Amino acid sequence: MPVEPDFPDTDKIPRALLAWYESHARDLPWRKLPNALKSEGAPDPYHVWLSEIMLQQTTVAAVKPYFAEFTRRWPDVQALAAADEADVLAAWAGLGYYARARNLIACAKVVMSEHDGRFPDNETELLKLPGIGAYTAAAIAAIGFDQHAVVVDANVERVVARLFGIDAPLPGSRSTIREYAEQITPHFRAGDFAQAMMDLGATLCRARDAKCLLCPLSDHCAARNLADPTRIPVKAPKKAKPQRIGHAYWLEAQGHVALVERPAKGMLGGMRALPDDGWRAGADGDGIAPAEAEWENRGEPVAHVFTHFSLQLQLMVATPGSFDPDALPDVQWWPVDNLDNAGLPTLFAKVARRKMG
Repeated sequence: MPVEPDFPDTDKIPRALLAWYESHARDLPWRKLPNALKSEGAPDPYHVWLSEIMLQQTTVAAVKPYFAEFTRRWPDVQALAAADEADVLAAWAGLGYYARARNLIACAKVVMSEHDGRFPDNETELLKLPGIGAYTAAAIAAIGFDQHAVVVDANVERVVARLFGIDAPLPGSRSTIREYAEQITPHFRAGDFAQAMMDLGATLCRARDAKCLLCPLSDHCAARNLADPTRIPVKAPKKAKPQRIGHAYWLEAQGHVALVERPAKGMLGGMRALPDDGWRAGADGDGIAPAEAEWENRGEPVAHVFTHFSLQLQLMVATPGSFDPDALPDVQWWPVDNLDNAGLPTLFAKVARRKMG
C-alpha cells in the first residue's frame, strides 16, 4: 500500500470519507477491510473480478452464497478456466443475466492463455477481456491493484449527484457525474476510496432514505440543503415494459422430465430448461408443442419480469402415456426427484415448482 500523504485543504471530501470508511466499511466476503490490508496483503484480483461480475444488477445479499460456492469449487482463475461450462451455468442458476456466467469462463480462459493466469493491472488491458466494461475495469484496477481509477456504479452515481447538486435527469447527466467523481477521486488509496463511496451510497445515502445526519460528507453536500435530498438524482420516467406470452411444456416418463439446452445465444443462453414455444423479448411464443401429446393447462400462467419485458408463461403438462419418449431425441431426461440440481434458471424453476407443488 502506498504511504498516505497529508490531505491539502482542497481534499476535504476524500479525507472525511476515508476516515469514515476506517470504522464503517462493510465486512464482505470478497473484500479486504482497511485494517487488514497491512497484515493480509492486497485484495485478490480474482475475487474482485468475480464479485463485481456477480454484483451487476444483483444485490449483495443474493451474491454472498454464490460467491462462497464459486470460490469453494473454483478457488482461482486457473480452476475456473478449466471448469465445464454446464457446471458453471448450473452453479450460476438463480442469479440471472446468464451471459455474465458465459463471459466468466471466456474471460478466465483469456487470462490464462494471454496473461499467464494473472489479471492485467490497468483499465486499458482489462477492457479487452470478455465481459469487462468500463465500470468493472475501473473497479478491478482500483480495488485489486490500487491504481487510480474513477469507479462509478449506481451508488456512487447517487452520492456524487447529491454531493454536487446535479439535478439534470439521468441518464443524460452521467457524463457530468463522472466528471465530478473524477475531481474527488484521490491518487492514493484508490481501492478504499471506491469502496467507501459504494458503502456510503448503500448504507447512508440511499435512494429513498438519505441519512444526512450520519453522513461524513454532509458538510460538503448540496442536496442536504434541499427539502427533500432524495429527489436527486432525477430519473427519467420509466417506459412500460412489453408483455409477452409463452408456453412451457412438461413431459414426464418413468420418473424423468424432458429438459433441453437452450441455444448459446439469446435469452438464458446455454441453460437447461423445460421445452418452450419460442417466446422472446420481441415476440410471443407460437404455441407449438414439442411433441404430439394430450396437453393440459396447469394453473395460472407463471409471471416473470426480465430487464426489457414481462412474461406470462403457461405450463402445459402432457398426460402420461400420451406421447412417445423416443420421438424426442434432442432432450435430456432428468430425474424429477433431482430436479433441484439441474441448474434451471429462475423462470423455469418457478414453472417446475408449479408442477411439483
